[in-house]
Amino acid sequence: MQLLHTGDLYVCNSPEMFRLQMEYRSLIQQYNQMDPRDMDGHTALLPRIFAEVGEGCFIEPPFNANWGCFTHLGKNVYANFNLTLTDDTHIYIGDDVMIGPNVTITAATHPLHPALRRKGLQYNKSVTIGAGTWIGAGSIILPGVTIGENAVIGAGSIATKDIPAGVLAVGSPCRVVRPIGEEDRLAYDHGRPVPPELL
Repeated sequence: MQLLHTGDLYVCNSPEMFRLQMEYRSLIQQYNQMDPRDMDGHTALLPRIFAEVGEGCFIEPPFNANWGCFTHLGKNVYANFNLTLTDDTHIYIGDDVMIGPNVTITAATHPLHPALRRKGLQYNKSVTIGAGTWIGAGSIILPGVTIGENAVIGAGSIATKDIPAGVLAVGSPCRVVRPIGEEDRLAYDHGRPVPPELL
């Protein structure tokens, strides 16, 4: 299994790897089929699926993962419906991260040449999402990308390269629009003031 985490090419469809993967997929299926009112049951199952789970995490079902066991969740992580984690190597999601619906975070990739892909070859690059970040609905985070702390990735973006901390970034490919500053703490939605009692 260590080969998954080296960045080197490997054959991704070995029977032993498939068997181990199906054990985690079974847990994910169980999570997705639980009664939505059973919050305690969902919370109890998360540590059996993921490598690390901080306090206060919740993943809205359904979600999908290649493994689950290579994804690390900080405290108070919230992910909306249809999160997809292609976690063939480590995905690190920091404290207080918010993830919109239909987001894909992928750490797995394949060679460009079809002859190599026909051999079932794959390689992986870890992904890091910094604390306090918000990933907008329908966004895709590609292998090897690091998103800095307190960044906002706009809906529908495709992050192909690292995004620095504390910025708004949008688009395909995702590009920095501007820094997030004090004015964003005092106003929201194109200049509407935040009520003083909420500051």
